[in-house]
Amino acid sequence: MEAFQNTPNAPVPAGHSNESNAARLARLLAKAKAFPEVAGVYLMKDAVGKVLYVGKANCLPERASSYFLGSTDLGPKKQPMLELITDIEMIPCEGSWEALLMEARLVKDLKPHFNTRLLDDKTFPYLAITTRDEFPGVFVTRDPASERFRNARLYGPFISGASLRHAVQLLQRVFQYRTCDLDIDSTDPRNRSVRPCLLHSMAQCTAPCANRISPQRYREDINRFCRFLEGKRSVMLKELRAEMRKASDEKRFEEAAILRDQVQAIERLDERERRGDEAQYDWQPEVTISIQDPKLGCKSLQRTLGLSQEIQCVEAIDIAHLGGGETVGSLVCFVNGRPFKQRYRRFKIQTVANDDYAAIREVVSRRYREEGKGSELYPDVILIDGGVGQLNSALDAFAEFETKPPFVVSLAKKEELIYIQRESEPLKLGRENLGLKMCQAIRDEAHRFAQHYHHLLVRKRLIPNGVSTGKTVGKQASKSAQGQGKKVIKSAPKPLPNSKKPSKKNVPKRKSAPDT
Repeated sequence: MEAFQNTPNAPVPAGHSNESNAARLARLLAKAKAFPEVAGVYLMKDAVGKVLYVGKANCLPERASSYFLGSTDLGPKKQPMLELITDIEMIPCEGSWEALLMEARLVKDLKPHFNTRLLDDKTFPYLAITTRDEFPGVFVTRDPASERFRNARLYGPFISGASLRHAVQLLQRVFQYRTCDLDIDSTDPRNRSVRPCLLHSMAQCTAPCANRISPQRYREDINRFCRFLEGKRSVMLKELRAEMRKASDEKRFEEAAILRDQVQAIERLDERERRGDEAQYDWQPEVTISIQDPKLGCKSLQRTLGLSQEIQCVEAIDIAHLGGGETVGSLVCFVNGRPFKQRYRRFKIQTVANDDYAAIREVVSRRYREEGKGSELYPDVILIDGGVGQLNSALDAFAEFETKPPFVVSLAKKEELIYIQRESEPLKLGRENLGLKMCQAIRDEAHRFAQHYHHLLVRKRLIPNGVSTGKTVGKQASKSAQGQGKKVIKSAPKPLPNSKKPSKKNVPKRKSAPDT
């Protein structure tokens, strides 16, 4: 870090004191293009060696060279910086997550003029780890002085809040820390009845809320995460491998497997980053989303509904029946705009027959019973298939709970109107609105899942056990008839021992009928 301290008295780079502006930009462009094609940070310096700006890049030559192209427009705040740059340096990193941390440390230590100027009217985001809690949580905050983060371990400031949140989500797949606001006490007997949230199903949280991990083991994971943030990755991997071998030698194979998976996850971190978010889940192949980027659909829906927090989880409910027979309900779950099959649920309606409103109330009461007690977290948005009547039925069921859901909407077919809780008029969006397309895709998947279960129950009721459908019925009937024929032949009376078959000679000829 000492090599990049701001030194106003540093000498001007030799041989460049009298070069023209065009020659200076050409030299800087050539130097930037020669950077290795890896993630890292770059530092812009002036004639006396003072750092003017620190930036990060997923690919150093592409990002750093873009400043010195003839067509580059850096905007009113950064354009004056271009006239002052005489040198550029870089620090390669193992991935964009490390580049993000390196950028934050350099900006904090060096306080470059143009980094500070860009954020004069904003507050810096920090990464806070609430180490005073029995199960520390990991949070992104712009208010580190809040009472909530008293005695917390802080990292930052960071330049980009969006990049920081992306890194937190990426590293959560490795260290599986919690990001919820629950007040967790390991001695609380109610923890045994808690069903872990979606992140546990996605292997992104060890579910301390449900006593799935001890405080000691959770604290060890948090300590590894802190060492990782402090740049001690190689040391931490060495310690993990040693702990894994020790656990294996002591025949603690389950613990050794957990440590092995953590080592492999850290080693694959760069590969996951290159692959991006599309490959992080095994999605249902039969589900097709009608928008190219589901995350854009989530952002559009967030703006449409006026929500302050990013939409990550949406659950949808639909009812299916035929004239009141075999009434069923379905619940599908979408994470970051894509279906998450492990959280799908289906319900056989028990209280009513031909009443969609009552069926929705039953599904809501059965599905969100624990969330209503405050034991679990609701999804960000709950979508009901139907109009205002279906929405009010769901809200009636939620009204009986102690804890209410954050946001409930319904989507009516034909006109595709979105009815929102506490709003008297529906929301009508353009057919090309990405938020509407997202709701339509989730609604259609809930409808498909409900119809599939309904048809399954109908077939079970109409077709007796042991009888198949289609061509198999004919084959089975034919085999059955043949079997019965054999039984008839076997049961025919046997001839007497002394009897003989009549010969053809002794058989009288039958006289033909007379003509009339």
